[in-house]
Order: sequence, then C-alpha cells, then structure tokens
Amino acid sequence: MTSPRLAVRAVIVHLGRLLVVNAYPDGQSDLWCVPGGGAERHASLPDNLRREIFEETGLEIEVGAPVMINEFHAPDTGFHQVDVYFRCTVADGTLPESWQDPEGIVAHRRWASEDELTRLRYKPDSLPRLAWGAPGEILYDPLELLVR
Repeated sequence: MTSPRLAVRAVIVHLGRLLVVNAYPDGQSDLWCVPGGGAERHASLPDNLRREIFEETGLEIEVGAPVMINEFHAPDTGFHQVDVYFRCTVADGTLPESWQDPEGIVAHRRWASEDELTRLRYKPDSLPRLAWGAPGEILYDPLELLVR
C-alpha cells in the first residue's frame, strides 16, 4: 500500500480577487484551482509552498496559517492526495504576462473575483468559502473525487 501524496496549496486573496491557476497545458481541461504542488521531502511545508508558487506564478509570498485539509482520490487508479491549504499574501511581484512555469504544468494564471469564480469550473468545491468565508475558519474536505 502506498501512502497518499502530500501537496501544499496557497489561498491568496489580493484586492478582493483569488489567485487561481489552470494546470492543463493545451486546453486539456478547463478546471481551475489555487496554485501549489507536491511536497518534497526534507523541506518544510511553507518552504515547499514558496517554491511551488514562485515556479507556477513568479510571485514571492508570505505563508500564513493552514486553513484547510482536502483529500482528492481516484478509486479506479488508487491515487490519493492530501492537500494542505495555507492562507498566504503576496510579498513581492506581479503576475508577469511572459511568465512560464519552468516545469510546464501551469498553463494559465489569473485573479478571479468571487463572482468570476462562479463562472469557472474549479476544485475543491469549497473554494469560494475558503477564499471569502469566515476569517479563522478551518475547513476539511474528505475524499473529494479527482476530476479533470
């Protein structure tokens, strides 16, 4: 039995807009999520998150408190991932139009208002509540099905 994959994600609301990414090159999917990725061994979760956010967006961030644990799984393949979401703020930088994810994973990045997010397909389902819900609330989403 393999352990679940551990990942970290950043909830960054700046000027009322949430930073979301599409990690499907060439229009393979229209699914949006907050940026982040797999945690590497021997680095703290915040250090992993800072690395992932810079790779995917070019932004420097300050990592705050954890705000959600979310589990994704695909029963047919055995895939299981545990995401730890952290509230973060932009420390330095903007989203340069020419930024390219060096790993080629993130195809598009954007800031979305709460209203704009309702017109996008996104995961996890609790993303609006996570971004704009009650301050200090910590969420847990168990075993959400993985979709593309």
